[in-house]
Amino acid sequence: MPETTPPQQNQQYPGRTGEMSPEPRDEMRDYVGRNLLEGKKALITGGDSGIGRAVAVAFAKEGADVAIAYLSEHEDAAHTRKLVEEAGRRCVLLPGDLADAAHCGSVVTQAVSELGGLDVLVNNVAYQAPVDGLEELSDEQWEHTFAVNIHSYFRVTKAALPHLREGSAIINTSSINGLRGNKTLIDYAATKGAINAFTYSMAQNLTERGIRVNAVAPGPVWTPLIPATMPEGKVEKFGEQVPMGRAADPDEIAPSYVFFAANRMSSYYTGEVLAPIGGETLPG
Repeated sequence: MPETTPPQQNQQYPGRTGEMSPEPRDEMRDYVGRNLLEGKKALITGGDSGIGRAVAVAFAKEGADVAIAYLSEHEDAAHTRKLVEEAGRRCVLLPGDLADAAHCGSVVTQAVSELGGLDVLVNNVAYQAPVDGLEELSDEQWEHTFAVNIHSYFRVTKAALPHLREGSAIINTSSINGLRGNKTLIDYAATKGAINAFTYSMAQNLTERGIRVNAVAPGPVWTPLIPATMPEGKVEKFGEQVPMGRAADPDEIAPSYVFFAANRMSSYYTGEVLAPIGGETLPG
């Protein structure tokens, strides 16, 4: 795990893992599966790198085949597929823009067709762009952030529901910023708050169908999104504000998704928001 904050660096959005210094731990190398997801089929949006990659590999080590939807990071996606295949499972790559409504339905159709069904959905794709104030936040950025971060969750979930059955699980990626806000990530934090409410509502709505819906709301995590979106001077301080004094690696967050995906571990959990946030405590 990282012991210090990273050096200053920047990338073009959406960022590449291989250009990060240090590279994040996101391959679940030390993770030993216990067949918790044996024979399951999972779709993970934003699955090419970061938390999505770690989740894909962890699911594979637990016995699941996976499909990963991602924007255009083909090199990262290919590496994730290699890791999944090394774990003995199938990995389907589904590139394209999930801000587009039609593509949201398409990735579900393709995943179901390629994998032969769907048992677990992980809505994880995200976009952020810090601003100094609301005056700087354009309508275009506001709408794009919502299109990626919450509209895709709605659309992908809606398309997936006909394929899910009793015992299936939906896991949404929220954020600490959806629990307490963020003065420079105004639109991003608003979408993450919406994801929490969406999670609560869908958990209630799907209880009778035996489909569990939960969320993971991490604190700072060292992923390509950080050097690709943070302004000069912010990357080298990333994560230092939490009590642990550092950002998490994706490998430290992925087990939360395994917990929610596996009925053996979390059959009585739905409508929960699990927050791995490095020692920060929240009121309420």
